[in-house]
Parts: sequence; C-alpha cells; structure tokens
Amino acid sequence: MALHHEAGSASPATEDVGANVVREASRRRTFAVISHPDAGKSTLTEALALHAHVIEEAGATHGKSNRRSTVSDWMQMEQERGISISSAALQFTYRDTVFNLLDTPGHADFSEDTYRVLAAVDCAVMLVDAAKGLETQTLKLFDVCRRRGLPVITVINKWDRPGKDALELIDEVQQRTGRVPVPLNWPVGLSGDFRGTLDPRTRTYTRYRRVSAGAAVAEADVLAPGEAAALEGETWTEALETAELVAEGNGEFDAEAFLAAQATPVLFAAAALNFGVATLLDVLVDLAPPAGARLDADGAPRPVGAPFSGFVFKLQAGMDRAHRDHVAFLRVCSGVFHRGMVLTHAATGKPFATKYAHHVFGRDRETVETAFPGDVVGLVNASALRAGDSVYVGGPVVFPPIPHFSPEHFQVARAVDAGRAKQFRRGIVQLEHEGVIQVLRSETRGDQAPVLAAVGPMQFEVVADRMAREFGAQVRLEPLPYTLARRVLAPDPEVLNRIPGTEVLRRAGGEPIAVFTDKWKLGRVATHAPEVTLEPIGGTLD
Repeated sequence: MALHHEAGSASPATEDVGANVVREASRRRTFAVISHPDAGKSTLTEALALHAHVIEEAGATHGKSNRRSTVSDWMQMEQERGISISSAALQFTYRDTVFNLLDTPGHADFSEDTYRVLAAVDCAVMLVDAAKGLETQTLKLFDVCRRRGLPVITVINKWDRPGKDALELIDEVQQRTGRVPVPLNWPVGLSGDFRGTLDPRTRTYTRYRRVSAGAAVAEADVLAPGEAAALEGETWTEALETAELVAEGNGEFDAEAFLAAQATPVLFAAAALNFGVATLLDVLVDLAPPAGARLDADGAPRPVGAPFSGFVFKLQAGMDRAHRDHVAFLRVCSGVFHRGMVLTHAATGKPFATKYAHHVFGRDRETVETAFPGDVVGLVNASALRAGDSVYVGGPVVFPPIPHFSPEHFQVARAVDAGRAKQFRRGIVQLEHEGVIQVLRSETRGDQAPVLAAVGPMQFEVVADRMAREFGAQVRLEPLPYTLARRVLAPDPEVLNRIPGTEVLRRAGGEPIAVFTDKWKLGRVATHAPEVTLEPIGGTLD
C-alpha cells in the first residue's frame, strides 16, 4: 500500500539526505592561515599536511638543495622568491574530520586576495613570529577577522629560534588585539631552546625530537609531571610556574568566548621542525567551528541543510599549463554538490553545468563527485563566474558581495611586441577576470594601453611575470602619478577630466572611476564640479 504524506512534510528519503548533510557539515573545518610575511604560513601548511599523512615529506625551507618547495606555493614566481603570492586550497582528513585549509598570500600587496579568502572560511589560524611579535599586517588581519566575527587561533611560531619572552608575547596579543589570549600549551625552554610543551590542563610534558631536519614528523614523548621535573629540572619548574601565572590572570579556555571572537587560544610551535603541529590539528578538530549557517545578502541565515548554494571567492588561471584553464574556487554553503549538476548563476539567472569539478591540493587536482557545506570545489573553465558571485539550485539565494579595494598605485601597460597584441589583450582580460589586478580603460588611451590599478606595487610584478610566462606577451609598464581613486556618480563623469591631476577611467562594465594625483586635486571637485558625487571604492584593510 502506498504511503501518503501531508502537504509540506518531508519524505523519509529527504529526511535522510538532510540529516546526512548536517552530519557531513559537522565534520568540516574550513580555515585560513594568515600572518605577516615570513611568519611561516606555507611552512605550517606543509607541516599540517604532513601530519595528516597526505604528503610524505615537507619542503618547508626554500633555498635548500635537498628540500623541495612547498606544495601550496605552486607558482614559479613564488618558488623563486620564497613568498606566497596566490592563495592555495588544500583538503585532507584527520581524525575523521575533513579540513579545508586555505593558505593566503603573506605580502600586504596582495591584501585583496587575503580578504577574499577570509570571506570563505569559518575560522582563522594567525601565525605570529616569536622574534617579531604582532606586526602591522598581522594587526590588520586581526581587525578583518574581528569585523567578520571570525574566531582566531593564535600560533606563536619559530620558538626554535631566539625571540621574545613568552609572557611578553601573551601580553602583546591581549593589548593589541583586544582578545583574551588563553594558552593551550606552554613552551618548555626559552625561545631558541625549544624542548617541548607543557599542557596547562593536565601538566603533562610533550618532549620533541626533530627527524630529518624537520622534513618528517617530529618524534614526541608524553611524560608525567614527575618525569618532566626529573628530566628538565628548573626549566620545567619555571615553565610550570609561568603557565600557572597566565592561567590565573586570563582564566581557563572558554569555548563560547572563542567562538564569539572575544578570546583566542594560543599555541607555541616550530612549524619548520614540526613541533606542536599535531596539537594545532587536535585543537582545530576539538574547538574550531564546523560549517554552519551563513548569512545571505539580506542578513538571513542559510541553513546547511537547505538546497545547494555557494559562492565563488577566488579565480585562478595558470595552474595547469598543459590546458591553460582557469579555476573558480567555490565555497559550498548549503546542500550537496554533485559533479555535473546544473547550477543557476545568481548574477545572470542563467544555468551552467559543472562537468569539471576538482578538489585542489596545491597544483595537483582530484575529480570531486560530491561536496558538502564547508568544502571548497574548483570549477574548471566556469568562465562566466566572478569573485563574489553566488550560485544555487532551486529558489534564488545571493550571498554578500566581495568588494574591490581602493587602489593606490597606477601604471599603464603596453605590449613590448606589437605583433603580440592579441595575446596581450587576452592576458590582460584574464588577469582582470581573476582579480590579480584592477584594469581601467578609456577611449583616449585605447585597449592597447589599459591602466592597471593595484593595492600594492608587487601586483605589477606578478602581472609582468604572468603575461610573459603564460601568454607570451611581454609588457612595458609606465608609472602614473595617481594615488587616489573614487567612484563617480554624475550625469557626465567626463567633466572631471577638465581638472588638472584628474582622469576618468572605466571598469570593464562601464563604471566610471576618477583617479587623482593627491588629496588636494580630489578636494577641487567640490569647487569645479559640484554636481559630481564621489564615493570610496569597496573595502579596506586599514
């Protein structure tokens, strides 16, 4: 006999699917690794992958002949300079928990890429150099996490090298970030003499021994307090007393305060030696938030069990030189993603199929058949998508847009070889599509002389490098004197061209952007063109 359900009630099969989505979402930990340049982000990324047994050997240290470059730094320019220029997405499993780890550019010139990544994660791991403490970029990123309400786990890295006092670093975190730092381990030995870590809750001692110069997982012995005291003597006693002093002042770890972005758990580590890395993985499993409901553009939470939805937070080309394709990185927000499913592009209302979908591990790829909330899927050759675009199945859903940042550096790009004009135009369009650089044009300058607008000057170096390597079109870059940019709201934006030190350019969609040599030229608009309204451009990390 057929079973009949009341109108609006779910069938058992639907309930099973919904329960499975919620269960799978609870297994996900989607986080970014962020810090000031040279704090060891890519090294930590390698170390985490090593401990999860998804790579056999870590290549943390650049420039050593017997060590390969980090798997997350796949771009040739990254490998040559030893810095992260492009964010990378890695997925692996540890303790039955699926990690979606997003490594981010360290250099401040690539703040836009970092901001895009922070829009897609549920938690951040902030790396602090033990010798340098909280640097300018670190504090800016802390502030971005605060504004997004992101919980932050603080890792004080490079404890194997001489650095600041542990108490000094703890005080610095509290005073300069406003979050209460609660150490979940404490170093035994001063910075530069890293012997192991004390667990303040159990008073056990984890003693580390490096293996293969840090290329393999460090060996560790867990000792009882009495054994630790007998082995380390006064060094152990000092670590124990200092940890108790911090606990008295800052209290025990409070999960609610952490998730509310009011407190930050602190770990001491040496990623290059793989000391303390397993502890970080355990903390992420036990304490970091799983994938949950995300707010849509109207501020309404989208439950993970709702029909499929997601948003694109990043585009990247040049990862597969053999095919010259580009990848749209999609954060799954709700429902189940199935390879081949037809999604609706919220910006256009048009459908598109997802035949080529990958999990991306650095430069390596693996076809993904299904993905759940929190997962990051690489959609290959989804050419209609842009960073910030929403996609869905069923009823429409739109997630908050990812803003442009206000550029401060401007250069004209020209093809060195006029015979490569076609390749030049294709390359500029592709890099604009990815968000590597902002591209502004005008009828006066023409398509062969676009104005490149950047948050930081190193973006121009990336453009020149990729144009030559990937598109075979060397470029000549000519600096312009402009330092400010504003959106223009006016019937006739071109009226601003009559003000010296001012030029009106346009984005690909036709939006007028006025650029100015200095703030005094900007101030002249009110006098010489009072009918024009100017607006700041997008977000800021300041």
